[in-house]
Amino acid sequence: MTIRSVFFGTPAFAVPALRALHAATQIVGVVCQPDRRAGRGMNWSAPPVKQAALELDLPVHQPERVRSGELENWLGALQADVALVAAYGRILPRGVLDAPRRGCMNLHASLLPEYRGAAPIQWAILQGKTVTGISLMQMDEGMDTGAVYATRQLAIPPTMNGGELTEALAALAAAMVGEEMLAAVEGRLVATAQDSSRASSAPPIRREHLAIDWTEPSARVLCRVRAFAPSPGAFTLSGGRRLKVLEARLGSSTEGGPPGQVLAAGHAQIEIACGSGSLELLRAQSENGKPLGARDLLNGRLLLPGQRLGPEGTEG
Repeated sequence: MTIRSVFFGTPAFAVPALRALHAATQIVGVVCQPDRRAGRGMNWSAPPVKQAALELDLPVHQPERVRSGELENWLGALQADVALVAAYGRILPRGVLDAPRRGCMNLHASLLPEYRGAAPIQWAILQGKTVTGISLMQMDEGMDTGAVYATRQLAIPPTMNGGELTEALAALAAAMVGEEMLAAVEGRLVATAQDSSRASSAPPIRREHLAIDWTEPSARVLCRVRAFAPSPGAFTLSGGRRLKVLEARLGSSTEGGPPGQVLAAGHAQIEIACGSGSLELLRAQSENGKPLGARDLLNGRLLLPGQRLGPEGTEG
């Protein structure tokens, strides 16, 4: 029997799952968020899922609202067996969840009940996790609270950043489509209720989450840099201007200094004091500039020995 499916997703993370679903089922509709203005020219830009769906010659629906009843009616008319959701970006109401014969299933980028919410990938790195994964769940009206059919784990190497982890988890999610998701639709997998007492949250990323606090231990600062690289980027202030720190590693300096002070800046090496330990800055980007390695940052005198980074930054 051919499974009739609908796919909900918006960012690049969801594209591999869309392609896997296209290979495994008959997709009768793709839902993503509306086109948005983006870039310096503020030109209209289609979401990555829409671009991929059009390449596959699939019909695309981009509702402005999900609670008006229009999406529910549209979905019901398709007579789909299942809807698969991957990073769509909106909470779906009960009418939409119940429209397909087997309801809506979600590929969530954490090992539920850990990191329920909008940014599980970034929060896993930010909080120093060494393992994460993908959960396939039956959706309910809560925030990632539905019963889980299956999980797949993925190690987080100590040098992996948020962008790299996103790509790895996207591939893992796609692999689950042709196996665990099909088994769940066909009734060969039974979902297990989550233990809410073990739940943790992954709220949307705000500006304050991106700001580096140099009073934290160096390992904690490094987690922040990794979590938000390459975009949107953890940042500090240098001479009152924002400096995105795109790549770093734990430093080895034994020289003391107040948190945020540039301890060493020479021989293509930049070390910055933290609350404990130091951080070696490998690549950064100033406002309206391009990403630069440590040598170019030094040659351009964007960072100098004794300089203090952060909101209380002063030139030393």
